[in-house]
This record gives sequence, C-alpha cells and structure tokens, in this order.
Amino acid sequence: MASGLFLFGIIFVAIVGMIVLISKFKWHPFIVLILAAYFVGLLAGLPVDKTIGVIKKGFGGILGNIGIVIIAGTIIGTILEKTGAALTMANAILALVGKKRAPLTMSLTGYVTSIPVFCDSGFVVLSPISRALAEKSGISLAVMATALSSGLYATHCLVPPTPGPIIMAGTLSADLGLVILMGFLVSIPVMLAGYVYAMKVAVKYQIEASPEVSLEDLLDKYGKLPGAVHSFSPIVLPIVLIALKSIADFPAAPFGSGVVKTFFDFLGNPVTALLLGVFLATSLIPKEEKGASFAWISEGIHHSASILAITGAGGALGLVLRELPLADVLSNSLLQMNLGLLIPFIIAMLLKTAMGASTVSMILTSAMVAPLMVQMGMTSELAKVLVVLSIGAGSMTVSHANDSYFWVVSQFSDMDTSTAYKCQTGVTLVQGIVAMTVIQALAMVML
Repeated sequence: MASGLFLFGIIFVAIVGMIVLISKFKWHPFIVLILAAYFVGLLAGLPVDKTIGVIKKGFGGILGNIGIVIIAGTIIGTILEKTGAALTMANAILALVGKKRAPLTMSLTGYVTSIPVFCDSGFVVLSPISRALAEKSGISLAVMATALSSGLYATHCLVPPTPGPIIMAGTLSADLGLVILMGFLVSIPVMLAGYVYAMKVAVKYQIEASPEVSLEDLLDKYGKLPGAVHSFSPIVLPIVLIALKSIADFPAAPFGSGVVKTFFDFLGNPVTALLLGVFLATSLIPKEEKGASFAWISEGIHHSASILAITGAGGALGLVLRELPLADVLSNSLLQMNLGLLIPFIIAMLLKTAMGASTVSMILTSAMVAPLMVQMGMTSELAKVLVVLSIGAGSMTVSHANDSYFWVVSQFSDMDTSTAYKCQTGVTLVQGIVAMTVIQALAMVML
C-alpha cells in the first residue's frame, strides 16, 4: 500500500481533479466523487474488491446516518414554503432584529442549535428560515447560508455535548466542564469570524431565494398565513427533542439510565425527531389543500434525491480515505517536531482535509495524541483542554468536496460547486485559523 508523500500526492491530485472536473468541465459531483474514490483506492494499493466494497459501504453508511434526516428536512421545507409558514417565520424574525441583522441572526441561531444538534441536521432543519429570510430581506441566499453554516460549525467542533468534543475530552481525560467553558470562549470569535466572512465575501455571490409561491399568491389562496407558533413548531420541536437526547446522554446521566433516558433517546434521535417535525408540518396544510399533501411530500422527496446521491458519493470517498494509513504517516512526521499545540491542530487539519469528516478527524487525532501528552508537555488540566480545542480547530479546516456537510450546505442553498468552494470552504478555513489563533493566545497567557 502507498505511504508517505506518495499517498498524500494521490489525495492532492484527486482533490485538484475534483475541483477541475466539477467547476471547469461541469461534470456532475456524484460521478466525480465516485471516480475519485476509485482513483484514490486503486492507486493507493487497495485491492479491487476491497475498493469497490468500501465505496458501497461508505455510500450506504452516510445515507444510513443522515439520509432520512435529509428527506424529512426537505419535506418540511417544501410544506413550510407552500403553506406560507416560512414567510411567517421570516416576518417574525425580521420584526425583532430588522433586515440588516438577519445574517447575524442566522449565525447566532446556528451557533446555539449546533451545541446539541449535528451541523448537517441543523442546516437541514433551519434552511427554510434561511431561505425565507433571504427573500424577505433582499439579502443573497449565499450570505444567509454562509452565516448559518459557520454558526453551526463553530459549536459543532468546539463545544460539548456535540459528540466529537465529548469523545475527545474522554480520550484525553480532560475535564468536561472546563472543555465546555473554554469551548464557548473560543467559539464566540470563531462564530463572529464566520459572520464577517459572510458579510464581506459571500455577499459577492448573488443567489436568489426563488420561492416557488409568492406572498400575494398565498394570501389570495388562503386569506391569511399560519400563526407564528404553529409555523415554528416543525423546526423547534426536532431541535428541542435532539437537545434533550444530548442531555440524556451526558456522562453525568441527568435523566438516569432507565425509562426516561430511553424515552428521550428514542424521541431525540434525529430520524424520529425530524419525522415528528414532518407530521407537525402537515398540520399546517389548510383544509382546502389536504388533497395536495401527497403531492407536496412527493415533491420534497424528489428534491432530496440529488442531495442524497451527492452526499452518498462523498461518504464513499471519505471511507476510502479512512482505509489508508494517513494517521500513521502524520504521526511519524509531525510528532518529531517541537510544535506544541500546533501538532494536534495540524494532524486534525490534514485528516479533515483528506477524509472530510470532522468527527472522524477528532476521534482519530485524539486517539493518536493521547499516549503522547507527556512527551508534548501537555499534562495539566488546562493543557488537556487546549489540546482538545486545538484538535477541534483543526477538524474545521476545511470543508470541501469529500465532506457531506459541504454538499448539504451547497445543495440546500442553491450554490454551484465553484460558489460553495468560495463560501463554505473559504469560511471554514478562516474559522479554523481564527480558532487556533485564539487557542494559541490563551496558551500564552494561561500555560
């Protein structure tokens, strides 16, 4: 099997090739990602049968995790738009914050939502609000999507009880309460950096919200829009249920280990929570349109098909890359250097860029670094916490074509691949660098 610089050369060629084929030659991302998975697997020395098996397993694995969530989310979004509930939510938010602050509102909403909720699920759930706010405020959907995406990402990688930071804290024996406290301290400037990027860079790319139904058409048809509480419920209920599951799974077991925990684990699973959101969304459909509910749900499923195909292909490429000895190559090279907190950051960054999955990058890097904490001089409680956060910062950097989140953001926001690289990949690069800069500054003061 390939190793060392040759292995990373293969991955580099694959990434550049994907960018060129998708952006310049306009090949469909599904085909390009599958071809890249074959290219990397075979050139890296994986047997043919294993390469094909890993591609199929990776495709099915990622869809098993978030496929139903994506379908349910698109159904909810379709119903919210067609019933006018999305416009009701947009009107309610704009009445509170004003049109100019709508992107900041999406950043903050994403920031809070992703503390208990995976960023993929959070973006799917919140994208109807993002689109409706873009339409009502006249702001490009690229700005709203980048603000939401970066807000979600800030806490996803840095603040428990998101699974990645919790697992890292356990692996490195870091104090969980201190990880939460310091995670918030680091993630706030990271979220603000994402918001500034959205306002300064993403604003250059105009994407119309393009609602299928205008406000005038809705008012002519129904006479009035749904109420605010009813409109928000299909989105708020899944978020609350998923948050309760995260609390139930907390190491301190606040709900115990019996029936109550099982109850919240069931209802708070993203699949169950989003399906309940679908049922709530159908209650928004006016009586005179009940006959159209099947067609609306079918339309949501149809809209999700392309997203599912691309996300699955990204999962296939990601799993092929995980089969390669990337971690061993990195540890042998970087751990010989005296770089302090930059070592876990660089390892996580390279694994994230190569493999695509932030959580996998966090798990692998923390497992690699754990036996080397003494050698690195990171033995105090605060040092352990800063190592956890350094890995989280590296695991942000960067989200691109082999990351399912990249495709969720781009497909739910009508971004072409070139724009998604400039918005999603660009903002995650900035966020990772800002996070590590803040962590290094804290280390200079506190260690």
